[in-house]
Amino acid sequence: MRPIEDYRRHVGMREGTHHKATLFRSDRLLLGLNCLEPGQSQAVHRHAGQDKFYLVMEGRGKFTVGRSLVEAGPGEIVWAAAEEDHGVENQSAERLVLVVGIAPAPLP
Repeated sequence: MRPIEDYRRHVGMREGTHHKATLFRSDRLLLGLNCLEPGQSQAVHRHAGQDKFYLVMEGRGKFTVGRSLVEAGPGEIVWAAAEEDHGVENQSAERLVLVVGIAPAPLP
């Protein structure tokens, strides 16, 4: 495994759902990339015993975290603690690109 990766090599799209790619993975941490085209969303969900963050690389997203609804853009980080409901929606006219971290990593 290379110790360096350029997220832009993994940017993509999927019809009907958001694109996902794994950048790095260990038993302790998963770093991935999520790309949402305009109008796509990740349903509100939660992770048992796992913290999660979204680092916005490109675009803007509307994030649900617990009872809060926040908007974030490039360079901003959204945090969801374990057991906290969270999800994201791209209501903009451009692609939303997120680096996502989950710890500990979900089972493969």
